[in-house]
Amino acid sequence: MNKFDKFLRHRQSLLMQYKMGDMTKNEFIEENYYYVESLGIQPFTRVDNVKKAIYNYHYHNIHAKYWQRIANDPRNTEKERQAYYAKSNSHYREKDRATLQLLRLIDYNGVEAYYVSVKSSVLKGKLIEIVIHNPDVLMEINVPDSTYEQDLLILHTKNPGIAEDLRKNGVLREDKRKSLADSYINQKY
Repeated sequence: MNKFDKFLRHRQSLLMQYKMGDMTKNEFIEENYYYVESLGIQPFTRVDNVKKAIYNYHYHNIHAKYWQRIANDPRNTEKERQAYYAKSNSHYREKDRATLQLLRLIDYNGVEAYYVSVKSSVLKGKLIEIVIHNPDVLMEINVPDSTYEQDLLILHTKNPGIAEDLRKNGVLREDKRKSLADSYINQKY
């Protein structure tokens, strides 16, 4: 099994532990971060297939959440806090770049996007859930003896540029819905 498949299998295992209540959101983020670091795979600079785009999305999402969590530690000085937030924001920008790369690679086929209901005032009216139902994409990333997010690939963004791109391609619905990952996105960390 290659490192990418190991990453997906491990991530799936962590998701199950989180969903079963065996780990907190903070533990989930931390475990993901340390595991991806242990693999030693940096994000791909040339994204020419779905696997690379998905890895880059997860890599940057994990790092963005990890550094945001670290920035919120009250023991940090203001200068440290700002540096950690800058790292986090940089990873969020790269995650959005990976999202666009993935959407363009699959030509928006099997994609459904909508705004999600959230408790966070910062995310209200901004957070978009992108659900990929495309069986060809899911087959390409499928890990043996495992399902990937119940045969869906779920991404999130609050990037207005991505929202506009989704609109142009006719896949963004303007209605609000409950997220398929509601308990995760509405839990503070």
